[in-house]
Amino acid sequence: MIRIKNQKQNDLFDPWSFLSPKRRELLDQSWAGLFQKELLCELPVGEVAPFFTNGFGRPTKELYTSLGALLLQQTHDLTDEETVNQLSFNIQWHYALNITEESDSAKYMCLKTLWNMRNIVVDNALDTVLFDHITDKLSKLFKVTTDNQRIDSVHIKSNMRRLGRIGIFTSSINKFLVNLKRSHKDQFDTVDKGIIDRYLSEKSLECFSMVKPSESAKTLASVSADLFDLVEQFKDHPDIKAMHSYKLVERVLKEQCNVNLSDNKNPVEVKRPKDIPSDSLQNPSDPDATYSGHKGQGYQVQVMETYCKDEEAKEESLNLITHVEVEPAHESDANALIPAIESSKERGLAPEELLADSLYGSDENCQEAAQKGIEVIAPVMGCQKEDTISLSDFEVSEKGDVVSCPQGHVPVRTKKKKTRHTVAFDSHHCSNCLLQESCPVKQGKKYHYLRYTDKEMRLAKRRAYEQTEEFKDRYRWRAGSEATMSEYDRKTGVKHLRVRGFKAVRFCATLKAVGVNIFRATAVRRALSCDNTAPESSLSGQIPAIFVVKEHFLIALSQVRKFFILFLPSYGHMPIITA
Repeated sequence: MIRIKNQKQNDLFDPWSFLSPKRRELLDQSWAGLFQKELLCELPVGEVAPFFTNGFGRPTKELYTSLGALLLQQTHDLTDEETVNQLSFNIQWHYALNITEESDSAKYMCLKTLWNMRNIVVDNALDTVLFDHITDKLSKLFKVTTDNQRIDSVHIKSNMRRLGRIGIFTSSINKFLVNLKRSHKDQFDTVDKGIIDRYLSEKSLECFSMVKPSESAKTLASVSADLFDLVEQFKDHPDIKAMHSYKLVERVLKEQCNVNLSDNKNPVEVKRPKDIPSDSLQNPSDPDATYSGHKGQGYQVQVMETYCKDEEAKEESLNLITHVEVEPAHESDANALIPAIESSKERGLAPEELLADSLYGSDENCQEAAQKGIEVIAPVMGCQKEDTISLSDFEVSEKGDVVSCPQGHVPVRTKKKKTRHTVAFDSHHCSNCLLQESCPVKQGKKYHYLRYTDKEMRLAKRRAYEQTEEFKDRYRWRAGSEATMSEYDRKTGVKHLRVRGFKAVRFCATLKAVGVNIFRATAVRRALSCDNTAPESSLSGQIPAIFVVKEHFLIALSQVRKFFILFLPSYGHMPIITA
């Protein structure tokens, strides 16, 4: 049975009247008040309900409570046991999730229920749906201006150990042998006893962590030979070949070694470190994690957010994270810009001006973004050589044609073929020019020629624009993304997760970004309330008159009860019906 509480239905009596005014005010001004009044009803329970059967089986845990617990767990960076305790006893959680009952069915959730609900959300990518719903709601509620945005990436790590090459080999072999013994005992008995003794027990694996650097090459050759023998031994067994652990062993052999079956003595040769791809296996416990030469093993998260240029209105404007995308660590930032723009554009949150690092600002990305009506402000990769003349030093017309050289000489003729330009200058002028050694104009048969492409001219203009005060004033706002990454980690612990695997990492990183948005919105809401300009809540100003009647009724009831206790002593033994 599916249990979904109607969050838009008001209560006849205020269920939170037992709170003192000060504590109630603190709850209303905290993240819990914002979550209950504005965000709770945005949780995508309709996307979760189809995974349960209505009218059959035991009642589910209330779906708003279940999804809310998953979100708050990542927001506050809690373990599963801590999440159950917070749901059971924390009044902030009860207020945020609008839990007004005192029963175990309302305030208690076992670990198995938490795991099952998380598996549903992770396997069906509902974390991105939840992010979109809450982000869109906050954008409308706080009237966020999305014209100015910035994008950056942050490196994160899953709950896996950092392994060297020997560790990758030995861990993969150990994992395969353990699964082989468990699932195919008969085939396990055919494995060489020496391999079993070296790799199966944990104590024997510890020996590989004590290998001296001078012996690492010899040990690496030995373990690669053992791995090759295992792959060859079971390559014709369909059931074993379908095992996940066997596929990992095959992957390690392919990525780390060169195999030459014609060489009977040494069929396996370990690759040089430079020849190993960056998307190779880093740890058998997390096959999706890859390697970044700049930041190491793990994953990366692309984060795009809005920002406000008005210093006076900075505290009262919400810097909203509008896009989050989790990627393997080896992916280049250059490939993340256009998907981020398209994602935000589909939801009506696209920017007009986007600040980014030089990796995002390739000429192709800038041109494609310009076609979508978005200006990308980013430095050009590389730098111009000192004491050289660039294309930007030539005088260019509005159409992009070279009008004169830095010395003021007019070209003899110009020619364009598709995207390539050829500009001819008089050899008499160029031969006697004092700048000819640093000039890109080179001598030809008849003239001195300047050859360039449309792309080279665009890059030259961008490099020249980078030196202007206007660019520096516009680009200085990109530094704020570093503060966002710090806040993302400090408040939610995103850089060191408790999970493994791409789907689970995406789930955690996405919901933690939602948590950052909630914390920021709470701070802005509090700042606006000080100026009496806070956005009106969907529940504010709608206190039913019955609440006032209830207070008078309880006062009168207490007076009547005192009368009966004073004048009818036997009344104290009678049950009293209270509101």
